Amino acid sequence: MEQNPELALAWQFIENTGTHLFLTGKAGTGKTTFLRQLKSGSPKRMVVLAPTGIAAINAGGVTIHSFFQLPFAPYVPDTSFSADGKAQYRFRFGKEKLNIMRSIDLLVIDEISMVRADLLDAIDDVLRRFRDRSKPFGGVQLLMIGDLQQLAPVIKDEEWQMLNRYYDTPYFFSSRALRQSEYCTIELKKVYRQSDTHFLDMLNRIRENRCDKTLLDELNCRYIPNFNPAKEEGYIQLTTHNYQAQRINEYELAQLPGRSFTFRAQIDGKFPEYSYPTDEVLELKRGAQIMFVKNDSSGEHRYYNGMIGEVVNVSALGIEVRSKGSEDVFILQEEEWTNAKYVLDEETKEITEDIEGVFKQFPLKLAWAITIHKSQGLTFERAIIDASASFAHGQTYVALSRCKTLEGLVLSAPLSARAVISDSAVDTFTEDARRNEPDETRYRRLQQAYFLELLSGLFDFLPLELALKHFVRLVDEHLYKLYPKLLVEYKSETERFHEKVTKVAQKFSLQYTRLVDGAADYATDKSLQERIHLGAEYFKEQLAPLDAIRSSTIVESDNKELKKQLKTASEELDDLLLLKVDLLEFVIDKGFHVGEYLKQKSVLSIDDTASTKGKGEKRSGNSSERRKRKDEAEESGNTPARKKTAAVEVPSDILHPELYKRLVAWRNAEASQLGLPVYTVIQQKAILGITNLLPEDKSALLRIPYFGKKGVEKYGDELLEMVRVYKKESGIAETLFSD
Repeated sequence: MEQNPELALAWQFIENTGTHLFLTGKAGTGKTTFLRQLKSGSPKRMVVLAPTGIAAINAGGVTIHSFFQLPFAPYVPDTSFSADGKAQYRFRFGKEKLNIMRSIDLLVIDEISMVRADLLDAIDDVLRRFRDRSKPFGGVQLLMIGDLQQLAPVIKDEEWQMLNRYYDTPYFFSSRALRQSEYCTIELKKVYRQSDTHFLDMLNRIRENRCDKTLLDELNCRYIPNFNPAKEEGYIQLTTHNYQAQRINEYELAQLPGRSFTFRAQIDGKFPEYSYPTDEVLELKRGAQIMFVKNDSSGEHRYYNGMIGEVVNVSALGIEVRSKGSEDVFILQEEEWTNAKYVLDEETKEITEDIEGVFKQFPLKLAWAITIHKSQGLTFERAIIDASASFAHGQTYVALSRCKTLEGLVLSAPLSARAVISDSAVDTFTEDARRNEPDETRYRRLQQAYFLELLSGLFDFLPLELALKHFVRLVDEHLYKLYPKLLVEYKSETERFHEKVTKVAQKFSLQYTRLVDGAADYATDKSLQERIHLGAEYFKEQLAPLDAIRSSTIVESDNKELKKQLKTASEELDDLLLLKVDLLEFVIDKGFHVGEYLKQKSVLSIDDTASTKGKGEKRSGNSSERRKRKDEAEESGNTPARKKTAAVEVPSDILHPELYKRLVAWRNAEASQLGLPVYTVIQQKAILGITNLLPEDKSALLRIPYFGKKGVEKYGDELLEMVRVYKKESGIAETLFSD
């Protein structure tokens, strides 16, 4: 991570604690960059969500409503969801979605300022249902990213009438679940967008509701009536309302001489209209001022999201453009945006993104004018701003902070104090949040608490005992005449389990807690690790009798309802037992280290044994033996074999641009011939992997992320030949796959 104390602290919090974190900061402080680095480098299994489609696409995630299958109706606490006033909504998640929710460590919500309190409580409701009911958000750590001085949540008057009995404000920080949780706030202070310290100070005073007459007078010095800049200066106008921006763009386009050309986006699969990153039908003329809406994917860094440019030439065959202030003209290629959903990779047990749809269009839009709301997250060298009709909290601040310098800012109308709208609830929360910023002492305390929480979870056998008692109670109440000997055996085991496992675990917790408290460095303390190892060995041995009795248990009933109850109780008991034994075995073998333990726990929490449950099949008496038998079955072809080769890490830069171009051209031609979307032939990330790693054979090709066995079988020879030819032409001998 960059040497920035706030960013470093935020990273440590995510990696080493389970405490919720609100990461905030002024515009341009690196919140988006932090999220991108977190996704690529964090050891935690995470899902990234955002409140709107565009925000989700920009964050590389999915929408909150889509992931949790939430209706758009308000969520009234302590009631069932309903879209029509009737409490009929029920969660119907598939096994894959449930496995993802049960195995994630971290839930990232970007643009948290736009998330309503009731939506955050709806998330809490879902996660409690399918994880831990006793913990806010089911025990998942939250990372909330955003700036409360920017876009506010949208709520209709009639919706607020329903919700104001439960919440004092619509903002996320009024969530009942969040108020039940301990969370910290870290404010990023270093601004990367603006280097003008005086302008920064002006923006901060607006952001913090310290706008006085002196500040307004200074800002209004940038009011230039009838300002008409030269076209090549590349000014963009920011308006409060969409109709204003549209009217300006249509007018300016009409003033240009020459013929206009239209380009229609290619949309494959599912891609909702509200998430379109640019116009579905793009109308352009030579000389049109445009804004790029995506970073250059070619690796040549010719443009970036938010950069202003100009159309130099346009025809039915393509578009030539250049950035403002540059003489370099280049042919613009279409770009792709993906609409993804999270899925569970059955081979690796990793959470991956499955592409549901692709939006393909030239990455630009007319940009003589855009709305202030759509400008959030963008940076401009020069902008003409009309914020005099601001109607929402933070709107003026968002507009002004898009500019890098005060000199690059022109006001088309004078600003008044009325245009600087602030919400007192936000101001109060912000002040309280600053007092809530963690110091080193608090961080160490939370880090230790997280370590103890995970360790206590490992040696917590009460849920397993309760599941055992539940199963025994069902047999005792309904089947005692059919299975008298089995019932006696189970009752005896229940008593033994309580004495030898649950009670001992409670005493053991005092031992390891004392050792953690007394160690200078508990994470690496030798005495603590030895004690954990001995404890894990003891409890694994004590679970063996229960494992044995479960292996020989077959209980049946003709009563459909009872049969269902028995099946559910059996599966719950087996799941908890198998998970506990496997985790103890892992700690015995590897020791107890937070990062490794978390990853293993997440993988093991996924239910991959359902196919062998509830069918009268006897379980083997040992976890390792069961898994060994499963592996042997896979190798013999009785079950689908898992991928035996681990994927390799792919550099993010394009190391061989020429090969990259050839692969993209081949992919596009293949897709065109088949009449299929390009991503169905080979995903962009797989092309990047082949480009950078230069695989020499099919085994190496199989290790490329996002490229599976079917792809290797179908296209492997062709792709390897392209790599071979390129290496020969370039005189390349060694590759990243070489020993």
